[in-house]
Amino acid sequence: MTNVPIEGILLPDEKHNHESPSNWKEYFSFSTDHKVIGIQYLVTSFFFFLIGGIFAMVMRGELMTPESDLVDRTIYNGMFTMHGTVMLFLWTFPSLVGFANYLVPLMIGARDMAFPRLNAVAFWMVPVVGIIMMGSFFVPGGPAQAGWWSYPPVSLQNPTGNLINGQVLWLLAVAISGVSSIMGAVNFVTTIVKMRAPGMGFFKMPLFVWAVFSAQIIQLFGLPALTAGAVMLLLDLTAGTAFFDPAKGGNPVMFEHYFWFYSHPAVYVIILPIFGIFSEIFPVYSRKPLFGYKVVAVSSILIAVVSGIVWVHHMYVSGTPGWMRLIFMLTTMFVSVPTGIKVFAWVATIWGGKLRLNTPMLFALGALIMFVFAGITGIMLSSVPVDVHVNNTYFVVGHFHYVLYGTVTMGLYAAIYHWFPKMTGRMYSESWGKIHFWLAFIGTNLNFLPMHPLGLQGMLRRVASYAPEYQYWNIIASLGGFLLGMSTLPFIFNMVISWMQGEKAPANPWRAIGLEWLVSSPPPVENFEETPIIISEPYGYGKSEPLTSNLPE
Repeated sequence: MTNVPIEGILLPDEKHNHESPSNWKEYFSFSTDHKVIGIQYLVTSFFFFLIGGIFAMVMRGELMTPESDLVDRTIYNGMFTMHGTVMLFLWTFPSLVGFANYLVPLMIGARDMAFPRLNAVAFWMVPVVGIIMMGSFFVPGGPAQAGWWSYPPVSLQNPTGNLINGQVLWLLAVAISGVSSIMGAVNFVTTIVKMRAPGMGFFKMPLFVWAVFSAQIIQLFGLPALTAGAVMLLLDLTAGTAFFDPAKGGNPVMFEHYFWFYSHPAVYVIILPIFGIFSEIFPVYSRKPLFGYKVVAVSSILIAVVSGIVWVHHMYVSGTPGWMRLIFMLTTMFVSVPTGIKVFAWVATIWGGKLRLNTPMLFALGALIMFVFAGITGIMLSSVPVDVHVNNTYFVVGHFHYVLYGTVTMGLYAAIYHWFPKMTGRMYSESWGKIHFWLAFIGTNLNFLPMHPLGLQGMLRRVASYAPEYQYWNIIASLGGFLLGMSTLPFIFNMVISWMQGEKAPANPWRAIGLEWLVSSPPPVENFEETPIIISEPYGYGKSEPLTSNLPE
């Protein structure tokens, strides 16, 4: 079923009312062009990424010594709460939505998203979320201090007595972010189901599209739970209700269920598009067809399904009965099966290929290596005895950051470099890109690897001071964190200078196979002069098979 006309959807033969941006300023105005919105997401999210990174460096500075001697404990608590919140809700989610916005219509042969105005509104809610979050630093009592998870009863404390406080603003921002993401999910699922080019059945879609489709299905089913939980907690704080307040007969553990029912599947919302990016990049720079295309595609849907029955593994020590622990230990371990399918397919694709180790490939390989390590520690944490032992320690923090930075952010960098010529019409500096990779790769491992022995030795997370015997590993982790912060400098320099005066890019500098590479760089407003007709599967490297019957290959 492709390009089916339904009311309210922009059809392939309809014209937009927007024009192609002629200068950078127009990227910061209201637009319904999916490509402009995609870049708006990316630029905005990277700005907040830098803010979240500054918070992290302050925290690592505090943890250089056992004593709490750099910032006040209240400020530290606000820093680690806002660091996690910003990195998740204002960096990873929006940046991945930005790539999906830019690439999905191009990859499926559509001229825009299904609902262009809804798409624009969903984006403009993101800066509102960021403003509310940052504004919480200027209210009495400062920002929220209950962590990015905001468990009650800690999150129900309001020592200032003010109705407008950091925790209220945090909950309001999360609720708005949830509404924005639900709007985006409706748009992506509709676009992928209804607007594919003629001949593009589901098993002719690029795997990045499969990944986005699977991730957005998770959003549709899981995100309402988090949004509802945030609204209920907001009512407890402001209207005197007692959903989660134990002092009034509420059940704080129920909030954990609301929160993790979405927030663990949210890890797959984040990681699935990165898996899609790997599946796009490895065949290009290995010059080989992707191994097991259909199995890899189905594995994305399987991950989406299984992700809905794993959330309780975050609650092993929350009074969870033994039978429930056992069930969720098994379901959590089962996620490794479809994930392992993908890893083996990528390795088989790379194996024996004519590798081109340029910047996108280096970042993708580095991210894959760190994901495998994170997967090993993830299997450990799914096991009840291990999880109970290291619960609430830095072992969990190290595992989580190998996923969120080592895999997701490194994968995002791979995508930025890979599609930078398509987005800007300019080539980046390969030398600066490789400097960026090695600084980021070394910094990531120096920062997060020491957290694992710290956690095994018993160092708790969320603390500003600690026992002196933990200082050695904390110094290494902090030095790695500072190096990681510095690694963004060559990236920013490379992107800005290359966008302004880099060498002009051809339509397909990587000799890649895919609809987005069959149009100019950057693409025209309407993407395609005529609707492409798909006649073969993607990733046909070395097969000499045309992808379409009516566009130049």
